[in-house]
Amino acid sequence: MIESKVIEIGELVAAFAEEKLLVLFGPTATAELRSICVIHEFNKQPENLLKPGLKMEIGGQTYTITKVGDAANKNFDELGHISIYFRTGENEILPGAIIAEPEIYPAVKLNDTIRFHQ
Repeated sequence: MIESKVIEIGELVAAFAEEKLLVLFGPTATAELRSICVIHEFNKQPENLLKPGLKMEIGGQTYTITKVGDAANKNFDELGHISIYFRTGENEILPGAIIAEPEIYPAVKLNDTIRFHQ
């Protein structure tokens, strides 16, 4: 199991709730990105972790990854960056994004633990 601790929540993160989009980024995020991101820190480095069927626990809710963009694992491994869409019906998935179900936007709080497991 890979875990990550939420260490900062940007002031504009809540504005993306309507879009059902959550942007995660590691501690190296720039000042401009921090306002729209949930900044998190891994307990151990992931390696090609993201794949359909993987479970993700965020804010007390368990999600299942259904789609993974072409660059998602590389970005997540190197930068801790991933855009998570909690909605379906997208024709094209963005390279650095994943889609997860159910379509419920997570209630993320400071110091929460995000867990990834089978």
